[in-house]
Amino acid sequence: MNLSFKLAKSSYRHLVVGADTKIPLPNGRYTTAINFDNAASTPPFVSVMEEINQFASMYSSIHRGTGYKSQVSSKLFEDARSVVLKFVNADPFRDTVVFVKNTTEAINKLSYRLWDGNKKSVILSTWMEHHSNDLPWRGKFQVDYVQTDSSGKLSLEDLENRLAKHKGNVKLVTVTGASNVTGYVNPIHKIAELAHRYKAKILVDGAQLVPHNSVNMNPNNPLQRIDYLTFSAHKMYAPFGIGVLIGPQETFQKGVSELVGGGTAETVTHDWIVWEKPPHNEEAGSPNVMGVVALVTAIRTLSSLGMKTIDHYENQLTNYANSKLKLIPGITLYSHTAPGEPRIGVIPFNIKGIEHEKVATILSDQAGIAVRTGCFCTQPYIQRLLSISPKQMEFYRKRRDAPRPGVVRLSFGLYNDFSEIDVLIRFLERIAKHPTSYI
Repeated sequence: MNLSFKLAKSSYRHLVVGADTKIPLPNGRYTTAINFDNAASTPPFVSVMEEINQFASMYSSIHRGTGYKSQVSSKLFEDARSVVLKFVNADPFRDTVVFVKNTTEAINKLSYRLWDGNKKSVILSTWMEHHSNDLPWRGKFQVDYVQTDSSGKLSLEDLENRLAKHKGNVKLVTVTGASNVTGYVNPIHKIAELAHRYKAKILVDGAQLVPHNSVNMNPNNPLQRIDYLTFSAHKMYAPFGIGVLIGPQETFQKGVSELVGGGTAETVTHDWIVWEKPPHNEEAGSPNVMGVVALVTAIRTLSSLGMKTIDHYENQLTNYANSKLKLIPGITLYSHTAPGEPRIGVIPFNIKGIEHEKVATILSDQAGIAVRTGCFCTQPYIQRLLSISPKQMEFYRKRRDAPRPGVVRLSFGLYNDFSEIDVLIRFLERIAKHPTSYI
């Protein structure tokens, strides 16, 4: 590993609030917190906090307000849509940005918008999806699941077979851009091309992809364009309750939003309603202006650093951690990529002889290291990765108090560094060497 490269890149830490915060351990000592749980949520950028504090003096309710602060706030809110569109190279003439709370709300919203009562309509999800890209489709559509291979990677062959099998009834292929469990990055443009050849559209759940990779919704090949994209600011250093749904304006022109109220209607009587045009007809109630300020600032900060630079550095962290983990006897890794194969900085593993929750507790109590354990709202995917049978799952349904299977997950952010990984490895070596002493 090139030491000068490592030292140069550690300068990212000053961009993030709390990267060097001291926290207490159960023994009364203090240590610098190490956060390897960035796939769940990231801390805010310093730039985000500064911008929010600066904007606070101008904050006001937006739309229809005639006061100066209201005009400033309204303009900032509406201009933010263009910033978001540009960040992912969406088509400003075709697409619109709907502001929501998070990716989960965005996918729920789209599920209602695409549902037309046709019981033959099929949604193709996959075995690697977060529950938020599975559960919202159930009960409205027929949901089918594209298979993964023995390593947990998506099978494009099975995707095409299922598109052909449903004979034009697939309304949408909905797929994660990057897995929050294995870190695998899916070939979204190849998937889009397959979907479009079979007259279906594509939604990319970008919650894990957008904070780490550059995303292009509108590539040169029109068959490869991304119809819908969702992502959340709280995973990209702006944790203030805002997310986006990007898609064609025409999707939101017909019918009525699943959530209506203030701001969604242009004219109302007790007998009829004229709804606002998209995206305002989708944004009921007082909007999260501060969240939008945070999101725009995070986008500008990420863009100034360069998404390719971020991706390269986080890959260096991931490769370094993987190389160390592979040397520890008793550790099983559940994601495997070849050199140069795209992935994000997520590593799932278990230690033989000790439960995943216990590993996390030890790391937190003894080293101040935060990881996440369990199934990460991707239970079918974890069941497949751990080879848990349907019969075994019936046991857990009946015994809700029984400890659940799962894995330990490391997930890196741009502010993590190699020395933090070294601390983690030292503790994992001890745990793996003497698991019974910790139990």
